[in-house]
Amino acid sequence: MIDAQKSHFLPYVALGVGVVSLGLAAIFVRWAAAPGPVTSFYRLAIAVTLLAWPFYRRVRVGERVPLRGLKIAVLGGLFFAGNLAFWASGVVLSGATNPTLLLNTAPLWVGLGALIIFRERLSTTFWQGLALAVSGALVVLGFDSLRDLSFGFGTLMGLLAGIFQAGYFLITQRGRQILDSLTYFWLASVSSTLGLLMVSLALGQPLTGYSGLTYLNFLALGLITQIFGHFSINYALGYLPASIVSPTLLGQPVVTAILAGPLLGEGLSAWQIVGGVFVLAGVFTVHRSQRGKSDRMDNGLGVDIIESHE
Repeated sequence: MIDAQKSHFLPYVALGVGVVSLGLAAIFVRWAAAPGPVTSFYRLAIAVTLLAWPFYRRVRVGERVPLRGLKIAVLGGLFFAGNLAFWASGVVLSGATNPTLLLNTAPLWVGLGALIIFRERLSTTFWQGLALAVSGALVVLGFDSLRDLSFGFGTLMGLLAGIFQAGYFLITQRGRQILDSLTYFWLASVSSTLGLLMVSLALGQPLTGYSGLTYLNFLALGLITQIFGHFSINYALGYLPASIVSPTLLGQPVVTAILAGPLLGEGLSAWQIVGGVFVLAGVFTVHRSQRGKSDRMDNGLGVDIIESHE
């Protein structure tokens, strides 16, 4: 029993570190004070650059990347780019907490996408969780819209980010049947980086000329969130089932909400707290309804599905 506890100690520590690292992402975005697509571009560009050598070594000793796998990775990367662009823009507009909260509704849209695209059957528990989470999301959206139109629009962007993230999950589920974890993740990240670059240029958003503090926050997003945070989650997934890791990641918006108070001066109203509790309870219920599927997943696939949480 003692050996088993010891063997799980580090994975649980890594899981906690990962959740905190991901929860810090919205704080770094607010501190960067740059347009959402630009912030997301630097976040991924830094990660792609640092992971280029491991990717090269993997490809050099492995088989040639199949064309179908490359196409799926590129498509998945574009959805991930949309996810980050909407989420970061929402954080800039309406604060760190609510867009991050609604981003985490992605499992709901994954379930609906699996129903429509893959014809998977959904349990009654899933629909109960969906109703609970959507009710909470409407409360948060409604309050933010009454408070300030831009706040409501920013929160809506968080919800759209969750839908794009769900698309990334569903595409990744297919891509990981063809490509290994590192190869898929790096190729998708390159696609995301280029997509965000084109969006930034199309919107006329400057890529340079920011303060040193802004660039430091770009670096923090790339190192702490995109690499260190996801690496910690990946490590935990090597020892803990996805059915434990996935619900624990719901702590990310909680961490963001706790830190946003002292670090950003963002307070939450009673209605926002109630709505947030409903959203998290609904998403947790959906996770429970999908627990059997998560436990049967290949571990490498679980990494890719979970690792893109902000």
